[in-house]
Amino acid sequence: MNKTVINTYIPPCLFLLYLPLFLLTLLLFFLYKEDALNTVAYIGIQENWFFFLNSKLSQYPNLQYNLTQLGDALVLLPFLSIFVVYAPKIWQSLFSASLISAIFCNLSKRFFTIPRPAAVFDNESFVIIGKTLTGHNSLPSGHSMTIFTTLTILMFGFMPRKLKYQTIWCSSLILIGLVIAFTRVAVGAHYPLDVIIGSIIGYISGILGIFINQKYNIWEWVNHKKYYPVFISLFSIGIIILMNKIINENLIIFYLSFITLVTSLYIITYSYVKK
Repeated sequence: MNKTVINTYIPPCLFLLYLPLFLLTLLLFFLYKEDALNTVAYIGIQENWFFFLNSKLSQYPNLQYNLTQLGDALVLLPFLSIFVVYAPKIWQSLFSASLISAIFCNLSKRFFTIPRPAAVFDNESFVIIGKTLTGHNSLPSGHSMTIFTTLTILMFGFMPRKLKYQTIWCSSLILIGLVIAFTRVAVGAHYPLDVIIGSIIGYISGILGIFINQKYNIWEWVNHKKYYPVFISLFSIGIIILMNKIINENLIIFYLSFITLVTSLYIITYSYVKK
């Protein structure tokens, strides 16, 4: 499987960044045209859309609350843990992309300091699912960035060879990513543009992660079984964290993530001992 990933990964071509950078430029121009390059106006131009999407999407609270947890790397990455054994190239790119995504996310949130919906609107005027978030770190959506960073790695790592299948594959992953990302509006945690901008930055992070890994290969050690104890330790810690989440909130997505991680822990431990 790792050979498949290596053979299908993209060459480091900057043109793959043209579209997301163009979309960000387009959004910036739109905000400038609407005189919305300040906090009050930024929130104001999407207030109606926020209330509309929040009211419609929140009609399925259990589904939305489970899906939104996938924006948490501690819940999402266990679903990819098996690739440590069968496609370590995926994890090599994930490490680089996740670091880039984390840097972009922290810098952006500190720079823009946009208050979250619950810090601006009457909390009785829209639906809040789960914990009420009232910080001033709404832009961009970190969950959306995590989702699209990860999906971008998978999209290019397992890209089909035929063009017609590539279109279906890419469209499907982007659609899935947007469905999960917009749960952040459904649970009342973000404005629509927070999600869209976060998704675009997540895609850029994924592409840069692939480029960096292909050029410098700084995570080559992931390929070697002698380092499996590192992952065995990380997986064990992840299992404890997920058990704590299950105890506190008892969501089905936590159970699924937990089962996947336990399975991966067994496989990687068996592979290491067998050597």
